[in-house]
Amino acid sequence: MEQLKEYEIIQELLQTQQYTRLRQLLVDLNDADIAACMEELPEQSMVKAFRILPKDLAADIFSYLDVDLQQTVITSLTDREAASIIDNLMADDAADLLEEMPANVVKRLLENASPETRRDINHLLRYPEDSAGSIMTVEYVDLKENLTVEGAIDRIRRVGLDSETINICYVLDAQRKLLGTVALRYLLLSQPDEIIGEIMHENVVSVHTYTDQEEVAHQFQKYGFTAMPVVDNENRLVGIITVDDIVDVIEEEATEDMEKMAALVPSDKPYMRTSVWETYKKRIPWLLLLMVSATFTGSIITSFEEALSVYVALTAFIPMLMDTGGNAGGQASVTIIRGLSLGEIGYGDVPRIVWKELRTAALCGGTLAAANFAKLMLLDRVGLAVALVVCLTLVAAVVMAMLVGCLLPMAAKKLGFDPAVMASPFITTIVDALSLLVYFRIAGLMLGL
Repeated sequence: MEQLKEYEIIQELLQTQQYTRLRQLLVDLNDADIAACMEELPEQSMVKAFRILPKDLAADIFSYLDVDLQQTVITSLTDREAASIIDNLMADDAADLLEEMPANVVKRLLENASPETRRDINHLLRYPEDSAGSIMTVEYVDLKENLTVEGAIDRIRRVGLDSETINICYVLDAQRKLLGTVALRYLLLSQPDEIIGEIMHENVVSVHTYTDQEEVAHQFQKYGFTAMPVVDNENRLVGIITVDDIVDVIEEEATEDMEKMAALVPSDKPYMRTSVWETYKKRIPWLLLLMVSATFTGSIITSFEEALSVYVALTAFIPMLMDTGGNAGGQASVTIIRGLSLGEIGYGDVPRIVWKELRTAALCGGTLAAANFAKLMLLDRVGLAVALVVCLTLVAAVVMAMLVGCLLPMAAKKLGFDPAVMASPFITTIVDALSLLVYFRIAGLMLGL
């Protein structure tokens, strides 16, 4: 409700051209709240509001906007105004923006940006996508080890406003090699004449510029950092990654895994920005593959047509057996994929995983079979032999499904594939075929088919 009220006030001040009051109102609000209000404004009003804001505040708010709105704003401003926003953005945010822009717009923005901004952006854009180098920022506080605490604090005052964070400062030698880190709180609590080299923390955890961003996220989770240094092959500091960027990485990686588990080709665009044709291209490859693979289950049913003609009742339980097996396999696979992604399980855990899944499958299969047997005898009123065939198959299907569901993702990981690819849809197809084979084999043995 508060945000709605602020939006209405902003809209009214724009319409009545009370720009001084509007500027004062926006300066007093939280950056994220201003961005949320801006997103609700008509395009012309949003651009007008940006022109009213102080340059540094405009850049801060700009970084919160959706990519589409960023493009709208940046292309609506004059070259000078756009360059001012780019210059005041953190280098990593500016690089992310330019990656989404058309080539002609990128050229115009870089031509008008300051030489320092161009250098920093070009530096970030040369790293592979999804690497630590592509998400790092080059705005950080670096210190020399022979500085005093007083001198270090003076330097932080000079460069801190242009840095992504000042909570952690990085101690470098003359060749910019990373020697250690020192937290701002230690500087504030130390004597002014103490030497940085004597109070710095030397056991530094860092990542390489080409480390995958998902691995970087794991490092943040492991150590609980808010910032992490990024070094090159010679241990020279080239940038830092802050936790706000890692939050975006975690969201991106989770979305990608969800899409793969749903048999979708991952997309780097939000749903509403993806055209029908692009959506079609993301979905059709897996749908074709799964349709072709599903023909194997049809072939199995066809090969047992004679048996089904004798015991027509068996046909009615095929969907239930296939669905239950697919669901059980999907549950196991998602659990294992999540464990692999979090580093909770490894290849050495395979025997324990198989033993655990076997026991879980026996319990789940036994419970489902008992419930199903009661239903078959009391409600469906089928013969005892048919009921036993269905229930035994149900137990076997659940056991096979859970084993396949836990082993396939680990095999995929071992072979260098993304384990998420082996999630529900793919596993369901395999389990369906195995369940049918077991079903008809048990029926043949018990019913004499």
